[in-house]
Amino acid sequence: MPKKKQKVRKSAAKRFRVTKNGKVLFGHQYGSHLKLHKPKKRLRRQKEPAILKGKFAKRVKRMLGVA
Repeated sequence: MPKKKQKVRKSAAKRFRVTKNGKVLFGHQYGSHLKLHKPKKRLRRQKEPAILKGKFAKRVKRMLGVA
């Protein structure tokens, strides 16, 4: 009988991405609406993905089936 395949948590798969080197990237929050009162500098920074660090990155990798 074949082994069960590990399932990926879809909620995590939509929010996080793992690079080739194993870094976990995520998109910033609060950048999709009510943009008029936010400084342009803040909106520019929010466009770029950020790197997740520490124990939470390890947990996310486990949810994505990477680690």
